Amino acid sequence: MSEQANDRRAEVQTKLRNPSYEIFMGLLSILSILNMGLLLFMSNKTLSAVLELVNIILVIFFAMDFLFRFFTAPSKSEYFLRGYGWADLLSSLPFSQTNILRLFRLVKVYRLIKDYGIRRIGQAVVRDRADSALFTLLFISILMLEFGSLGLLAIEAPAPGANITNASDALWYMIVTMSTVGYGDQYPVTFAGRILGAVVILIGVGIFGTLTGYLANYFLSPSRKGANDDDDAGAGTQGAVPAETATVEAQLAALKKLSAQQQQAIADLEAVLQRRDP
Repeated sequence: MSEQANDRRAEVQTKLRNPSYEIFMGLLSILSILNMGLLLFMSNKTLSAVLELVNIILVIFFAMDFLFRFFTAPSKSEYFLRGYGWADLLSSLPFSQTNILRLFRLVKVYRLIKDYGIRRIGQAVVRDRADSALFTLLFISILMLEFGSLGLLAIEAPAPGANITNASDALWYMIVTMSTVGYGDQYPVTFAGRILGAVVILIGVGIFGTLTGYLANYFLSPSRKGANDDDDAGAGTQGAVPAETATVEAQLAALKKLSAQQQQAIADLEAVLQRRDP
């Protein structure tokens, strides 16, 4: 049972290469399913257009995720058939009829996280803080792009003299504002819209500042890793001496005990032979 459990744990760890990435894809799946529900009950065509455009962005993520999993899978046929790769492929298509298959992604992520363990997931997320921050900010950016555009349209479209009146205007304004470029061709004319724009600017500064830090960490990590490996090797050598010494001492003690038993057996045999001699 222990060997099977270890094999299962190794298999799960192989599939769960990056916990932050798996959680990110699970959150995108939840968002896409939520958008499906909003599209069913939303009567405003302008707001519905925002959800449809965001869904195209999500499709790109899902398609890239399928290609990544397919080409990195140890067995492509096993992933496609037994690993629900066919559901990943269909859910990455830009058709609302197949979006429901993204539930399979949630099921897979849930099973992997359950098998891997919540505690170990948390430790992995904390250990890989750069990746965790990147995926968190990427998800926040998608949320801001979608719900910021919906909120901006709801505020600005009815206002007199508004120049943000459709989905493309709102998304364009959110993109240039989040990127801190501020192109200026689209802008809010209401007080509430300007408050929302200020919030988007602040979040955008944080997102791009973190992204810059992540890229710097990514390009500098090889040299750091080499230095850390050397340090770890030196520390490991120093730390291995007591462990090896303890092992040798234990083996020596076992050999002494075995030798004492052999000597006792020899002495007993000699005593028996001496009693038999006339």
